[in-house]
Amino acid sequence: MQTAQSQASVQAPAQAAVQWTEMALPISVGSAHLVLRQCQPRAAAPLAQVVVAGAMGVQQSYYQAFARWLAEQGYGVTTFDYRGHGLSLQVALRDARADLLDWAKDCELVAAHLKQQFPQQPLIWIGHSVGSQLPGLASIPLPINGLLSVGSGSGYWRDNAAPTKRMIRLFWWGVAPLVTALYGAFPGRKLGIVGDLPAGVIWQWRRWCLNPLYAMGAEGRWAAEAYAAARYPLHALYFEDDEMMSLASVQALVGWYKSAPSTLERVDPGLAPSGRIGHLGYFKEEMRELLWQPLLPLLQSWRDGDRGPGKPLFGPLESPV
Repeated sequence: MQTAQSQASVQAPAQAAVQWTEMALPISVGSAHLVLRQCQPRAAAPLAQVVVAGAMGVQQSYYQAFARWLAEQGYGVTTFDYRGHGLSLQVALRDARADLLDWAKDCELVAAHLKQQFPQQPLIWIGHSVGSQLPGLASIPLPINGLLSVGSGSGYWRDNAAPTKRMIRLFWWGVAPLVTALYGAFPGRKLGIVGDLPAGVIWQWRRWCLNPLYAMGAEGRWAAEAYAAARYPLHALYFEDDEMMSLASVQALVGWYKSAPSTLERVDPGLAPSGRIGHLGYFKEEMRELLWQPLLPLLQSWRDGDRGPGKPLFGPLESPV
């Protein structure tokens, strides 16, 4: 793998506790590259490295406050945009050539780069929505100490949470195929739906979401075997007011990682200052005291090498998974 080339150092005041750096990570297709942003603590060597992998259509800038907070706690943090998306889109959207399996390869590239850059440090993956689905599709299990799954589950349309389920048939059988065919990609930002996606991503995502077994049904046996090969600990957070992911969909994701020591934790939205978390709210800065701070014991256990199911972060589990 080619070493990522540093493109710019994001300047910070001298008294700042963290240092931001932006870099380009080459991928195998032509001159294309992924844009990574790293936030490292200044005062001492990082306790571990953490990757924050974003949700479908959500750019890495959305996770900046969370990344900065983690770095203030002593962790090195990397965010990135998948190929053909956000800062990693180097051509017109309709000319972007990428699908979800390419995005899974991007996860492998980022993990491999960090293990090369910080070979002695533990690596932890925090995946938001699709960011927790994709690691299980890696050609070999990611070299990580643990996976924190935030608001992730199967996208099968019949398992969607009620607010999404009410409109999803119109989306998958009407809006998405029609707009993508006309535009050559999915211009989600203009529509206020999901976000901009390359055609290959939206078509493959549609195929997955229409299959009862999601990616494992759409892609075949190899996908089930890839998930089963992952043995790193998995801690999945289900938000009771998530408008996209139902409890059944989150349980499905935990089941895909059948060899992983796993914990599924239901989180009461009443814990949030506003009383609302939803699908996107966990990474808002207002959550730092009540919803981010409880992560620290879990991250410490993973960097210390604990390979068992995680202890609950927000109170007793109703039932173990």
